[in-house]
Amino acid sequence: MSSQPNQQIAPDVRFGKGVRLFGFVNLYGCEIGDDVKIGTFVEIQKGAKIGHRCKISSHTFICEGVTLEDEVFVGHGVTFINDRYPRATNGAGSLQTEADWKCVPTLVKRGAAIGSGSTLLCGITIGERAMVGAGSVVTKDVPAGAIVAGNPARVMKSSHGKTASAGTVP
Repeated sequence: MSSQPNQQIAPDVRFGKGVRLFGFVNLYGCEIGDDVKIGTFVEIQKGAKIGHRCKISSHTFICEGVTLEDEVFVGHGVTFINDRYPRATNGAGSLQTEADWKCVPTLVKRGAAIGSGSTLLCGITIGERAMVGAGSVVTKDVPAGAIVAGNPARVMKSSHGKTASAGTVP
């Protein structure tokens, strides 16, 4: 593993071989596969799993409950979300704790690419080799091989190479 100054890496992080980290990363309780490249200003939380040969670009946030399979590309400034109904306080007015909310998982399958500036809501699956256009807000599953873009993300091209109609992602 290569490292640089100004990194916060908890002792419970599990690293594969050949991991490359850049400055100002914050990693805790996560699993990182072999030959992964993690850019500057990336946070990966506990319970997140990163497969082999992934590239995670700068300023990206990967929260608890996110799994990236092998060979996934994540562009700059991508945000994953793991809470359907986020609140600062519980019903009694106290700050929420882990007991007050449910982590909803997200899966990004092998070879998928997430464009810069995208936001992925929780509880979705991005299919194998699918591509999410820059700046998209993904609210539903993305089929394998599809290209989606927009807010909300819509299928622009299916895995069969046909341009899709103007419906939202199925």
